[in-house]
Amino acid sequence: MNRRSFLALSTAAVATTALAPTLAQASLIYSEGLVQKHLAAGDTVFLGFHASWCSTCAVQEGIIEGLRKDNPAYDSNIVFINVDWDDYRRSDLVKSLGIPRRSTLVALKGDQELGRIVAGTAQSQIKSLLDTALNAATA
Repeated sequence: MNRRSFLALSTAAVATTALAPTLAQASLIYSEGLVQKHLAAGDTVFLGFHASWCSTCAVQEGIIEGLRKDNPAYDSNIVFINVDWDDYRRSDLVKSLGIPRRSTLVALKGDQELGRIVAGTAQSQIKSLLDTALNAATA
């Protein structure tokens, strides 16, 4: 590959990565009290308990991003919150919800758990949980 082609391809790759925001960036990053604040406001909350080093978590995140891209109603009706497992695995939130491990997805509305997936990576299963959350949000 000649230098001009290499520079053009490199620049395009960097520009595409830098300019295209991912849906994960649209998710809120968990902090103490954030979930309770949104639930008290009547929001439907979708929690992802993830670790940066977890391959199952990465697969789940990719599926969720694709589904959110395909259906903008998810983003307009559901509050997505990412919980860093390494930082919060011993938190009150994890204890109160009985979260067994990273790669757990949970949908909540008010004081009710709508559903959860533990270490599941099937697109149909994740879509079903998102649809459950969307139905609760728009009911």
